[in-house]
Amino acid sequence: MQRLPLNVTKSSIITNNVRISSGIIRRTLRTSACVRSTPLKQPTVDHGYLPNSSSPITTSLEFFDSVTHKSIPAYRVLDGNGEMLEGATVPEIDETFARKLYETMSLCPELDNVLYNVQRQGKISFYMTSHGEEAAIVGSAAALEDTDEALGQYRELGVLLWRSFSLREVMSQCVGNEEDLSTKGRQMPVHYGSKKHHFHTISSPLATQIPQAAGIGYALKRDPNRRGKSCAVVYFGEGAASEGDFHAGMLLASVLECPTIFFCRNNGFAISTPAAEQYAGDGIASRGPGYGVMTIRVDGNDALAVLAAVREARKLAITNSKPVLVEATTYRVGHHSTSDDSFAYRPRSEVENWKKTDNPLWRMRRFLENRKWWDEAAEVEMKARLRKEVMAEFRRAEGMKRHQLGELFTDVYAGEMPWNLKEQKADLARLLKKYSSWEPYQKERAKFKGNGEDVL
Repeated sequence: MQRLPLNVTKSSIITNNVRISSGIIRRTLRTSACVRSTPLKQPTVDHGYLPNSSSPITTSLEFFDSVTHKSIPAYRVLDGNGEMLEGATVPEIDETFARKLYETMSLCPELDNVLYNVQRQGKISFYMTSHGEEAAIVGSAAALEDTDEALGQYRELGVLLWRSFSLREVMSQCVGNEEDLSTKGRQMPVHYGSKKHHFHTISSPLATQIPQAAGIGYALKRDPNRRGKSCAVVYFGEGAASEGDFHAGMLLASVLECPTIFFCRNNGFAISTPAAEQYAGDGIASRGPGYGVMTIRVDGNDALAVLAAVREARKLAITNSKPVLVEATTYRVGHHSTSDDSFAYRPRSEVENWKKTDNPLWRMRRFLENRKWWDEAAEVEMKARLRKEVMAEFRRAEGMKRHQLGELFTDVYAGEMPWNLKEQKADLARLLKKYSSWEPYQKERAKFKGNGEDVL
């Protein structure tokens, strides 16, 4: 399918925070400015502006710690058709690495499509997709070491996939069966965690992971075995950046000089609230200088730009033992979650336009094809293989039993079970005995390994 190139230029009309270009209306980020002694370089070649933004595109990978102009530039390597921009430099990658990057990005929508649909069938309780944000998530993961401590918000499955978290582990967590080692079936789907993969378990409350990441960065700095070798990276959306925990985490990391990367996925929406209604400043990147934090804005739909930016961010964080803020501007193509209908607050045509004009998968695929590292046959083979593997693992996972019922009371406290949990466990045993002949209870108990006998 033919994709249209991005072609947003300075000649576009800007009025009332709306950019009109080539007949397409795009919201822009309102901007602000402050004083800086050393000016940030302006782009020397006019590559236009990011869609949905007044941020000029640049090929200079440059960090800044304060702002002097009205719009922070966004670093980009590939245009909307996957072609190299004039003056851009491709980050160091080979064919094997590039193909893994694209295949991992492509695995995300395959998983999303299946798990979103099975939620609609009532087979799992909840799901959140990463449609449209694959480049930001997987591109950043590829720039890190697998031993770097990662803290996700809820769309960062791609980070785990890059680190070889298996499809079996994904399905086990979402279904909540006896092989779910992330949460033992006691947490909502998509709340992954893996000590082996240095991925801290996702929790539902918004932004709580941000100050935790600052603390983890400080712990890494204090550990002589990991100091100068590992960093922490925390993912969050621009909506989470409105929480107090964002400011607490940034302040803590900047003052204590923690090697922590704050990675903001600015996808344009905090559930139904558009970015233009969330803040008056120039996105999230403008907040970094206020905390003395090195900052960069990157085109989040350009996997190579994200890769290069996060590689450099990691180097800065570890070498200087200081935090770095990365704002990846992207677009949430999917609904916020299975509990949301985004067409109630945005037109379907807007979503379809983004799929055509700024598709991160298409851009990466075109780059590979231009390098003769990919072709149509490889695309067909990959999609068929991934779809088959995803479906096979789901069918296996849904047919398995849950953990033993008694696991409900484990892992809460260390050592001997306290009196209050003993009382709760005894109450559950009493109810199971009381209704042992009631068919609904019998059906539910049959879903657990051991039929709930471990509680009795």
